[in-house]
Amino acid sequence: MKLLKCGLLIGACAVSLSSFGQTKDDTTGQFDARLLFPDSTGWNIIPENQILAFQVKTTHPEPAVFSIEGDEDLGIKFDSAGNFYWQPSYDLVDRVERMKEFSIIIEANWPNLSRARKVRETVTLLVKHVNRPPVVEEIPVLYVRQSTTNTYQIPSELVYDLDGDPLVFESVLSSMPEGAKLSAQGQFTWTPSRTQFISLRKEPLVVEFIVEDQPEKAETVGRLRIAPTQQDLPPEIQLVPAIPADSTYVIKEDETLNIKIYVSDPNGDDDVSHAGFVARDPRVPATALKSNTSQQYEFIWSPGYDYVEEVNGSVTTDIVFFALDKSNNRTQRKAKIRVLDAENLVKKDALAFQKYRGNLMEAGQLIKLLDENQKDLNRQYKKARKGKQHRSVINASLGAVTGLSPVVIETPEQSKIVSGVGGTTVLTLNTLEATEVIGRSKDGIMDKIRTSIDIRNKVQAAGDDFARKYALKHPRRSAEFDKDIEKLRAVLSDPRIVLLELDAYERNVKVDEKALKKIFLDYGNE
Repeated sequence: MKLLKCGLLIGACAVSLSSFGQTKDDTTGQFDARLLFPDSTGWNIIPENQILAFQVKTTHPEPAVFSIEGDEDLGIKFDSAGNFYWQPSYDLVDRVERMKEFSIIIEANWPNLSRARKVRETVTLLVKHVNRPPVVEEIPVLYVRQSTTNTYQIPSELVYDLDGDPLVFESVLSSMPEGAKLSAQGQFTWTPSRTQFISLRKEPLVVEFIVEDQPEKAETVGRLRIAPTQQDLPPEIQLVPAIPADSTYVIKEDETLNIKIYVSDPNGDDDVSHAGFVARDPRVPATALKSNTSQQYEFIWSPGYDYVEEVNGSVTTDIVFFALDKSNNRTQRKAKIRVLDAENLVKKDALAFQKYRGNLMEAGQLIKLLDENQKDLNRQYKKARKGKQHRSVINASLGAVTGLSPVVIETPEQSKIVSGVGGTTVLTLNTLEATEVIGRSKDGIMDKIRTSIDIRNKVQAAGDDFARKYALKHPRRSAEFDKDIEKLRAVLSDPRIVLLELDAYERNVKVDEKALKKIFLDYGNE
């Protein structure tokens, strides 16, 4: 029995050594090692924030050194032994996309073989979106007054959804005091009676509510603490977007700053009298503050292109927002606003439009001038063609003429009588081109007509392209606008125009806005 075990052991050792020797010396055979991944269905589908852990193996008996590519910013942990660990964060896939693919490359390398070998394989991981329930942070205590309608809007900065889902508030009836209401938008309204107010003095009230995201219906329970006011406290001001005390709102001259101002009062929101602001710079108008409700205001201000005088400079100003309650208790918040110089797009667009319109106007004038000249050339050509009907002139000099009498010539048609010349007479027949005598050459006129038509077609095509491409103001802001103007100008300055002997000043050609629109159908006046 002992000999049998030993024999098996020796055989196993021999097989192992034989395999090891073949691996070390295999330098010519085909390398067919493969990577082994989990064989379960859907192993590569991972919900957000869940852990995917496995070990990559190979079909080769020798241990390999593993590496990974394409895992940047994914937080994947992968060591040289093939141990894979990944917990996808919640921000990888949004609520609309639902699922997203991430591809990585895993490589196995055998540096210890007689001939270095490596195997690479692309792995696709699918990450599924996971809905998170709404977040409800600690809400400040609501201080209420007796026999006063206390209205409190639960701030969206304290109750929110990390996935950006819409939220709906629902009340828990068992914890709601009599007469209290909670709207679906999170507005709590309550008018405590005398008895309820006395009970509050003995023990503050905790009102529970449910926040539900849509459409997943995930719920979170929030708590609103209610206590009676014991003194006349000043109002509270909240600015949205909120910034730290030492920070600054930064905008450009052509941007609009919109700050929402929420005013609440520990004694009840109805105790708020009004809110306003004081600006260090008098150029900030008082009308910039808009009142939506007695507790909600909006600061809307656009500095304008003339606010910063220095090119590429900036101006910083301070604005103090304040709120007063009915007892004239005052609360204020200071905000710094830095305005950066911005390029005046209004003037730039106006100048670009003038270039656009002016060049098209000049192109339209040239087209109209060519059309009028075409009519003149056509008339000249018709006149020249009429001169061809009488193109021969006879010049006869008489010598010794013995007689001149009518002669009848017999023809198949009606007989005609012509003059017969007898004796010795010298007759010279000169053939002349009547057009050369009457006016200009017909061929020269035809050349001008062809040249005029060719120039007009090129101007029309170039003008149509230019009018269509830059009909809106946004394309005119590009660097190609000036380049295309030069191309259009080159067409308008065709050297052959001189051969047509045009005189735009004498003809007084005018093109108005309406005519320009007819010439170039895509012309835009934005």
